[in-house]
Amino acid sequence: MNLAKHITDLLYRYDCVIVPDFGGFVTHQIGAKLTSDAQTFYPPAKQVAFNSHLKHNDGLLANYVTSAEEMSFEEAATAISLTVAKWQQALKTNEVQLDGLGVLSLNKNQQIIFEPKKEINFLTASFGLSTVVSASVNRPIVQVKPLIPIVKTDSKKVIPTFIKYAAAAAIVLTLSFAGYTGYEQKQQKEVFASQQKALEKKIQSATFVISNPLPTLKLNVVREISKPYHVVAGAFQFKENAHRKVKQLIADGFNSKIIGVNKWGLTQVSFDSYVEKNDAINHLYKIRKTVSQDAWLLVKATK
Repeated sequence: MNLAKHITDLLYRYDCVIVPDFGGFVTHQIGAKLTSDAQTFYPPAKQVAFNSHLKHNDGLLANYVTSAEEMSFEEAATAISLTVAKWQQALKTNEVQLDGLGVLSLNKNQQIIFEPKKEINFLTASFGLSTVVSASVNRPIVQVKPLIPIVKTDSKKVIPTFIKYAAAAAIVLTLSFAGYTGYEQKQQKEVFASQQKALEKKIQSATFVISNPLPTLKLNVVREISKPYHVVAGAFQFKENAHRKVKQLIADGFNSKIIGVNKWGLTQVSFDSYVEKNDAINHLYKIRKTVSQDAWLLVKATK
């Protein structure tokens, strides 16, 4: 059984896949970026990291192996345990290559170090987008020639005296007519302005009374905040047991609710739901230490 392939398949749909008694593979999303030195554009991606503290069996990997390999849940759990034992034994002397994921090794403190394959993008929204390298553009240097102004030389012509007098008279008549026309326009504007002021005073002095005014309608719009990260308390075959579990957790101080039915027909009940992934993981650790070791994290957008 190629366990690494099953883990890779799940990471395209889930943010965290836990290998029981070994560690968890957690994805994080990074935005698109452009490197100025190499002129390379990288699309948005979701890369994977390894957390050796996530060892509790949440059932996700075993259930997927059960469906993919057509075996029982107990057989799938046993196969996973055997693969983990092989990895742990191989890490004592060599590196462990995980197909489609990366390389596992031990450091000087005997801690597991994971080096992911950066060319693999687990973000399905970026499917078909590849890294683009832009060739540098060498623009030729063009020398601009300075502009030489052209000086026009006009030969002076002698204008007769009677033409000068005629031009001066035409200018005087034109200015006189323009001044008279401007005076008439000014008078018309003053009359119009006085009439406009009188009309505005009449409008301002008018009073309108509405006998039956319409009532004021107030709308309180509450925007629901999506909480896709759920700390699951359990999954129940009968809905009555699920509702009984919700009432018990609410009485214990949790914001418990039913978050839907999984593909096996089991009704899932959460301790609480969170907006941020880090808050969900922190509360998951706390609940496992104080309330239930069987709690696990589910990423699901509720309607």
